Amino acid sequence: MLKKKSFFMLTTLMLVLSAFISACSGSNNGSNSAPASGDKKEPTSAETRSFKTVKGDIQIPVKPQRIVTDFYGGELLSVGANVVGVEPTAFQNPFLTDLLKEKGTKEVGDPTNLEKTLELKPDLIVVMKDTNYEALSKIAPTLYIPYGTTTNIYDTVKLFGDITGEKEKAEQFIAAFDKKAAEGRARLKGVIDEKATFGLYELTDKNALWIFGDNAGRGGQAVYNALKLNMPKKTANSKEQTVQLSMEVLPQYDADYMFLTTYDPEKKGDALKQLKSSAVWGNLPAVKNNRVFFNDFDTYYRYDPIAITGQIDMIVDMLIEREKENKAKK
Repeated sequence: MLKKKSFFMLTTLMLVLSAFISACSGSNNGSNSAPASGDKKEPTSAETRSFKTVKGDIQIPVKPQRIVTDFYGGELLSVGANVVGVEPTAFQNPFLTDLLKEKGTKEVGDPTNLEKTLELKPDLIVVMKDTNYEALSKIAPTLYIPYGTTTNIYDTVKLFGDITGEKEKAEQFIAAFDKKAAEGRARLKGVIDEKATFGLYELTDKNALWIFGDNAGRGGQAVYNALKLNMPKKTANSKEQTVQLSMEVLPQYDADYMFLTTYDPEKKGDALKQLKSSAVWGNLPAVKNNRVFFNDFDTYYRYDPIAITGQIDMIVDMLIEREKENKAKK
């Protein structure tokens, strides 16, 4: 499974890179100023435009060349941006590792370290946290984009395509995502009951159990938005993206197929062992029918556009493989 997982991650990254290469045809995306001659031209590094944020209107480069970010590495890479600095855990994202290494991206700490950022000479800084906002703004134009500004892959890619002046690359990424999603749905047709429900759960090392919606990572956008699989009724009727569950109410939130990630930084495994030994867990239909999937936390926690795209094939593959396994046992 690890070899197969790595293969599909690499395939996704290659698709993304191919899109970037084909997009580098020199159009003046994102510039507010048209050339007098009417011919397209690349903006110079000195050209700027106004970008509206919750901190006010910020003057940013029309085509930023060196970007430092905290938690928006995948979003920026999805539109081909040159990310020179990013927060530490981005390097643990299996969908981004190779891209970050290829670009020579440096780790800038969390919160974003001022000295490290200054050394990288960015012409734009994009942050999810505003901890060092004022200080960072003295280094380069800084955009504060709070978590939750966008709630789906389409709006996210369009936003960062706008920020980087790469609207064409954003459109190409979205087209590739839609194609991948359609292919995934086609592969599952006839394999999965169209009425089947799918739940996303997470267990912590403190024995807390959660269920997730379509926009809180854990594969939600791939499962629900790309593959259009059905949520458990309780989740579908809830406005909350995350709900903590007790073992007593878990059966009310169960699904025909259950995907479980475990947050266990010390890799003790105690919480998972306790869950599996529970009579409530053992009596769930998904457990009895061998339709529970124990998924890697680092792989499925991610919710950037590149990760979401990569998760599609991984989810489709595991479902098809499991159904073959179950049929073989009958």
